[in-house]
Amino acid sequence: MLTKPNVMGQIEAKYLSRVEMANQVWRINAEGMYYRDLNSLLRAVTCSGAMQIEIRNVCGQRYIGTDLDTDAQIDIYGTPGNDLGAFMSGPKLTIHGNAQDGCGNTMNDGLIVVHGHAGDITGYSMRGGKIFVRDDVGYRAGIHMKEYQNKKPQLVIGGIAQDFLAEYMAGGVVVVLGLNLREGERCSARFVGTGMHGGVLYTRGDIMELGEGTKTTKTGKRDLRVIEGLVREFCGYFGSDFEKVMDRRFQKILPMSKRPYEKLYSQ
Repeated sequence: MLTKPNVMGQIEAKYLSRVEMANQVWRINAEGMYYRDLNSLLRAVTCSGAMQIEIRNVCGQRYIGTDLDTDAQIDIYGTPGNDLGAFMSGPKLTIHGNAQDGCGNTMNDGLIVVHGHAGDITGYSMRGGKIFVRDDVGYRAGIHMKEYQNKKPQLVIGGIAQDFLAEYMAGGVVVVLGLNLREGERCSARFVGTGMHGGVLYTRGDIMELGEGTKTTKTGKRDLRVIEGLVREFCGYFGSDFEKVMDRRFQKILPMSKRPYEKLYSQ
């Protein structure tokens, strides 16, 4: 059984009062904590075998969940700082609020669910796992996403994205639902898929102005299975109506070449 002393011995005494356990749920009060101390405490708790953790009063602390290799469920209340879940392998992070830049940076596996907005470069270089964002994301979401061995990263955006969505994308799946768009309104993002040379981007309806080097094709049965699975999971997290979300025809966006800049570097 987990005991408080064997965890608390690994952190500074001034934070002993910041953590408690009740009904197998570890609760951390992050108010005013320096990000390194918070992350050291989180690592100590997970290394002791904790499987359910709540971090409350989070305000800008960076790197929460970075490099954690555990199946723990971590609920974060507040606004975590940059690089949430970077290099992560396995945890499920649920953010009850917005996330800042670099959410899921180079994550290997696991799940990030954001009950709000996410900032720039969401999913940067992720090579496994899933990210679900209820609302909008910032610039360059999905940049450098890549598939690694049997891993295929997946990013689902409930709202819209800003410029350079899926820039240099090399693998994985990005889905943009645009649920906050009015009838006939389109996403204002420019340069979508710039340098894209792998992976696939799905949009709910014709809502994107594509960048050079990309093409739009019809979705097939295999595509619809992928989309339906991700949309159903999205609706489960955020309480959306699956049938209503699926009432539009989805578009499939692919790169036209696996070497989009070949002519710049060779004759």
